[in-house]
Amino acid sequence: MIDDPASQPLRAAQGSAWALFAISIWAGWMVLTRFDLGESTLTIYDITAIRFGTAAILLLPVLFRHGAIARSVGIGGTALMVMGAGAPYALVAASGLQFAPAAQAGALIPGVMPLFATALSVVVLKEAVSRQRLVGFILIPLGVLLLVGPSLLAPVGHRWIGQVLFLSAALCWAIYTVTVRRSGLRPLHGAAVVTFWSACLFLPIYLLAPLPRGIASASISTIAIQVIFQGLLTSVVSLIAFNRAVSILGASRAAVFASLVPALATLMAIPILGEVPSSSEVGAIGLISLGVLIGSGAVPRWRRPAPAPGPLARRSH
Repeated sequence: MIDDPASQPLRAAQGSAWALFAISIWAGWMVLTRFDLGESTLTIYDITAIRFGTAAILLLPVLFRHGAIARSVGIGGTALMVMGAGAPYALVAASGLQFAPAAQAGALIPGVMPLFATALSVVVLKEAVSRQRLVGFILIPLGVLLLVGPSLLAPVGHRWIGQVLFLSAALCWAIYTVTVRRSGLRPLHGAAVVTFWSACLFLPIYLLAPLPRGIASASISTIAIQVIFQGLLTSVVSLIAFNRAVSILGASRAAVFASLVPALATLMAIPILGEVPSSSEVGAIGLISLGVLIGSGAVPRWRRPAPAPGPLARRSH
């Protein structure tokens, strides 16, 4: 029996559907967060507090039933999950959006994440990587260099800071992906653990520390949008969907769908943010996406055609 879940057509289709649903929300989060940081009075700390405060309340019943610790990976593994997909990740990614465009976030966070996730999967989960997938992973850093190289050689403001933060966020999410795969948690329970501990750790800091806050002057409609999109869709629905995709497809194969986020984020950013990418940025995003597509094993393996049978072989039949 073949153990690879992606080799089973029905389960592969189910996992793909969950992954597509999750990445659609991710792309929207990048664009909406950058829009809110520029057009509303909300700060990254307001957005993070709304996101995990809302999600923790919604998922509290799940936590009461299944517990606040992922027992299969212990306290250390639980901490890695919270760091990788919880408040630390959200703060790092949102901070990057203050310095660099949403299209670059869409390329660097989900684009580089599979590279980190596969490297960690090989070390931690002992997953095998074919030569073809290695070829794909060579394309990813080439695309990253094409994307961030101009900003490093000829800095435009502080854009390079955002790019470094995006790469850090990609590493955080890769750690979460591998840890949640190892934990074996059900999607809803995994989301509950991450949001609960994020709220417990961040909300006291948000309320007591002298952080910049603008929620008091924000409109009710702005806050309501954040509650729905950040608290419900991003922190609960997308996390459940991605966890489900990981459980079906595996950690590294689920990451293939991240290749679509750069294109989605770029397309959304044009009408909403007015961010039109340059030709080199389009090329870099395409190169990263292609590298993720090949590297995550979504395309059929390249195989040499079998040699035609010789005369003796034909006679034997």
